[in-house]
Amino acid sequence: MRKLLLTTAMMSALVLTGCTKGCNKQQDGSAGSAPAASDEILVGEYGSMTGNEATFGISTSQGIKLAFEEINAQGGVKGKKLKLISLDDQGKPEEAASVVTKLITQNKVVAVIGEVASSRSLAAAPIAQQNKVPMISPSSTNPKVTEVGDYIFRICFIDPFQGTVMAKFARENRKYSKVAIMRDVKSDYSVGLADFFKKKFTELGGEIVAEQTYVANDIDFKAQLTSIKSKKPEAIFVPGYYTEVGLIARQVRALGIVDAKGNKTVLMGGDGWDSSKLYEIGKDAIKGGFFSNHYTTDSEDPRAKTFIEAFKKAYKSTSAPDGLAALGYDAARVLVDAMNRSPSLSPADIRDALATVKDFPGVTGTITMDANRNPTKSAVVVEVVGDSNKFVTTINP
Repeated sequence: MRKLLLTTAMMSALVLTGCTKGCNKQQDGSAGSAPAASDEILVGEYGSMTGNEATFGISTSQGIKLAFEEINAQGGVKGKKLKLISLDDQGKPEEAASVVTKLITQNKVVAVIGEVASSRSLAAAPIAQQNKVPMISPSSTNPKVTEVGDYIFRICFIDPFQGTVMAKFARENRKYSKVAIMRDVKSDYSVGLADFFKKKFTELGGEIVAEQTYVANDIDFKAQLTSIKSKKPEAIFVPGYYTEVGLIARQVRALGIVDAKGNKTVLMGGDGWDSSKLYEIGKDAIKGGFFSNHYTTDSEDPRAKTFIEAFKKAYKSTSAPDGLAALGYDAARVLVDAMNRSPSLSPADIRDALATVKDFPGVTGTITMDANRNPTKSAVVVEVVGDSNKFVTTINP
């Protein structure tokens, strides 16, 4: 795992030396250094449009673009149209730092939306903070992200809460007493969420019977899972991303891992599971798994229903948008709300307006920023039932 100090030093160096080749991964086709027209507001977005977690970046971007299209159709912000400049960080922290440097120093954006993954947000946040440009992460849940500085915000709940949600669900809803953990040791998200789950689960009287690690892009987990198998856990908590989770699920079933009563060991995780690719990779092996998420497509909330229908229409999709799309949409609309309330469109004034967001009616819940620029929100737990997920319960802060 990269140490935060080393990461910050590397980011500072990038600010001084400029962009690497990743800065050229521009998605909207606009000139990279062209100044904003007098009737335009430039907003940057960075995400994993390619790479192992590409569905995260693509879904988030679709949500952001839908929100901006709706706002522009309504007249824009303060008489100006929003223009989104989207750059691909390829799922790499060093590219995240590079493209955010470009967005701020060359494109001259007034705000940045991104990233999904905490590791990539932590790579880019010091650059936004140093340049005093507000950055809003739609879905980076590691607490360290907003601790970088007062220009860094997020729209999602954070891992201490998410870990508590899944620990309470495992212990109180499912009555599990013995759980194993598999974490990605190079992911700030995975490590943090595993730690918070472990702390709360043991506080509630549960036992962590085994802990194993892996690294993103691994494909063979049999050694770790064989060790876990001997402990006969009722569940395995895997707070990773969908690619590895799907493969782990298949190998869990291939090894025949069961608990002490002979029941199939259940897989559990966090919002990093939320992708249509999860079932595509894991097949039936992932069925019956549970994970925490930011919203559910089963929601009866009129805001969520309206968003789902608008998304399907805009992208000619028969499938409901995932939680990443919903969070991207909310991040964009929260930013626009702050711009409308701000006395000017300067980054500093936008930052101050973001810090006072209160009771904003989002698709993923009502959003109020706390003193640490984290929202107070509920979480849902869903069950994987195939290529869709079924709402199980809501757990409030």
